[in-house]
Amino acid sequence: MITRRSTLTLLAAAGSLPALAACGPNASPGGEDGDGSTVRIYWWGGDLRNTLTRDALDLFAQSHEDITVTPEYSEWTGYWDKLATQFAGGDAPQVLQMDEAYIDSYGTRSSLLDLETVSDVLDLGAMDEAVLDTGRLADGTLVGAPLGVGIFSVGVNPTLLEQAGLDMPDDTGWTWDDFAEITGAVSAWAKEEGEDVVGLDFFGTSAAELGAWARQSGEQLFPREDETLISADTITAYLEYALALVDSGAAVGPSEQIEDFAAGVEQGRFGNNRAAFHFQFHTQVQTFQEASGSPLKLLRLPALTSGDPQMVNKASMYWSIAANAPDPEAAATLVDFLLRDPEAAKVLKIERGVTAFPELQSEIETVLDENEMVSLDFARDMQAEVVRPPLVTPASGVGFGDELSRLSEESLFGTRPPADVAEEILTVLTGMQPET
Repeated sequence: MITRRSTLTLLAAAGSLPALAACGPNASPGGEDGDGSTVRIYWWGGDLRNTLTRDALDLFAQSHEDITVTPEYSEWTGYWDKLATQFAGGDAPQVLQMDEAYIDSYGTRSSLLDLETVSDVLDLGAMDEAVLDTGRLADGTLVGAPLGVGIFSVGVNPTLLEQAGLDMPDDTGWTWDDFAEITGAVSAWAKEEGEDVVGLDFFGTSAAELGAWARQSGEQLFPREDETLISADTITAYLEYALALVDSGAAVGPSEQIEDFAAGVEQGRFGNNRAAFHFQFHTQVQTFQEASGSPLKLLRLPALTSGDPQMVNKASMYWSIAANAPDPEAAATLVDFLLRDPEAAKVLKIERGVTAFPELQSEIETVLDENEMVSLDFARDMQAEVVRPPLVTPASGVGFGDELSRLSEESLFGTRPPADVAEEILTVLTGMQPET
């Protein structure tokens, strides 16, 4: 099983990257014929992202004949172990897709290029500054160029709600109690009708969920100096709520939750019209729409206090450049094209997030269909109410997601009381706080 824990072991080996990379396959710049540069690019994602990215790379090739691009692609489950192995062996791709949970880990090990050293090629000046800053290390070094904005939200299948005889909830004021009620009602309808449908596919083991629960409680998983660390009481309340969803039938049991998560975006319940609700970063709805064939919608998170969902912009992901890229300007040229070229933007659309370049949003809008506009409209609507985003996961906290999943599953399976699990989660989290 691919976990953040095994990735951390490889990352430790990658600490010697600069010395290794000098001897690796990337040490000799230029293409096979020596008349240009070859840039390897590596990303994760589903089938839709893979197709769109390759289409954009074909477009790049038409206008950059001096740069040969070698694409590499993986699903999320295999991406991080492979990437860590490549870095440790001096065989890293020059351009790589990076996630906020790992950017500090790689960046603080000097594995990623300071993007401001190639600012003459990669122009990020027009990007929303608050989003751009999420790609910086604590010392201000810019190691990730945000691809766009992702907002943790609730996906909903209106068709299933209609079949169950339920109205679309008012997400401007709904609470977690309201959410439990409607998901339970869906499951009750499905049981009565003999339908293989459930209100919610899975909940209770995700750092994104717990982070939202913390924000709504006035706390953070990784607080800044002026913020408060999440409390054991808050973690307990989150775990108890998740357990209550299972006990009521609103969500499936823990074994099926684990299976559904492992099935992936296209094969899980929500992507196959067998769950009415699903927690996700908002642009994922496009992949779910394609898989399900249903007109899925997006809603704000339920809130602990009605009307206060504490929605935040998160850099959906980043493009980074390996510190020892043999031709950083060629790599930067490719990243600049993928981020700022209007025609590339029309190809990539918003599957990786709503672009943080405002002028490109209007360009993209001209080619979006009704389903795709769901993501763009949602992001635009949220900008008037989003709050300060949380601190990017520090290098010391990379393994928290795995630890949370492992421990919270003990609560869901009923092997330990939520309060006991919460205390251990807090102990783990406290030990992962960055040194000040």
